[in-house]
Amino acid sequence: MKRIEHGLEVFIFGSRWLLAPFYIGLIAGIGLLLLKFVKAFIAALPIVFEGSGGEAMIAILTLVDITLVANLLLIIIFAGYENFISKIDTHEHEDRPDWMGHVGFSDLKLKLIGSIVAISGIELLKYFVNVGQHTERDLMWVVIIHLTLVFSGVMFALMDRISGGGHHASEPESHTEAKE
Repeated sequence: MKRIEHGLEVFIFGSRWLLAPFYIGLIAGIGLLLLKFVKAFIAALPIVFEGSGGEAMIAILTLVDITLVANLLLIIIFAGYENFISKIDTHEHEDRPDWMGHVGFSDLKLKLIGSIVAISGIELLKYFVNVGQHTERDLMWVVIIHLTLVFSGVMFALMDRISGGGHHASEPESHTEAKE
């Protein structure tokens, strides 16, 4: 019976590799965002030189928005892969981000909601730059959605703090347990 249990546990543990294609797909998604960024950049050039200040700002904010989404995907890819599949061995590469390998699931949730709120803020700013082109109802809904996301982020952080689930990003969980 112990052999069956061990075999089942090895099989279950190995099943984590079924997530790898999802992360490869997200990497391809960053490639698609790169194409979208290049297209938006090329479209922004004549606007910056010939359009109004508001139009130029919208074009630049679109580039910022695409960049934030790409950053969000990168955080999900790195943290998700390391938390659920395997550690990424970079042989102590000098460019390895300090947070890599130290972002737990709780930290990941907070980074995600923070990125989503930032993206929502950019969208809200786009609406305010062109306030005359939108109805009051549209503006009301954009503000309500943004405030809901901000509230959700604050609640996530508060719940994490209350539950004591927040470990410092620079302090791995095993190190914390060794201190106790």
